[in-house]
Amino acid sequence: MLFHYHFWTPHVEETERFYVNNGFRVFQRIGKYQGDFQSFDPPLVWDDFREKDILFRIIEARKGSINVTFGYGKKSIFDHIGFLVNEKEQELICQNAVNMNWNVDRGERRTFITTPYSFRIELQTNKDIVDSMTDNIKIEELKLESKKNGLEDDLSILFGMPVSSIKSVIGETVTIREAVIKDFSSKPLVDPNGVRILN
Repeated sequence: MLFHYHFWTPHVEETERFYVNNGFRVFQRIGKYQGDFQSFDPPLVWDDFREKDILFRIIEARKGSINVTFGYGKKSIFDHIGFLVNEKEQELICQNAVNMNWNVDRGERRTFITTPYSFRIELQTNKDIVDSMTDNIKIEELKLESKKNGLEDDLSILFGMPVSSIKSVIGETVTIREAVIKDFSSKPLVDPNGVRILN
């Protein structure tokens, strides 16, 4: 199940505000302050730390079965998408990635696969990464812009089946152009990083 996307962005506070204004809750904020990584989690709000020189590594916003993360970057850069899978599915996908000569980086909490399309795929087996597995609020589809052809075909090989939640278009950059999110808003909106969100 597609559940996640991550951006680096110079618009950290604005991105948080956008998602919170659309019903997401901030789960955590981790930032580097005075040389150390510290948490600035709720109930803290931006007025509590805005004047501090914090370099946010990750802010995590959740709603239903969606998890959106972002951290500070000098410009908006799409980093990865994430899928919730079981352990058996993860093993199969990782083996397929190795067969495709795609790099697999296994971690304690998550596994990353580096694609030749200039973004990564996160495989997550921990269901506690979302607020609800049964909620209707979910990412139904992402339209990714890529500089090369073949993404949908390669994802079918990687996952061993068609991945209908990912569509791709060819363009000048690598990013998420559109996200179809069930129960998000009654009208199309654009987040601070250029992701057009449709209901």
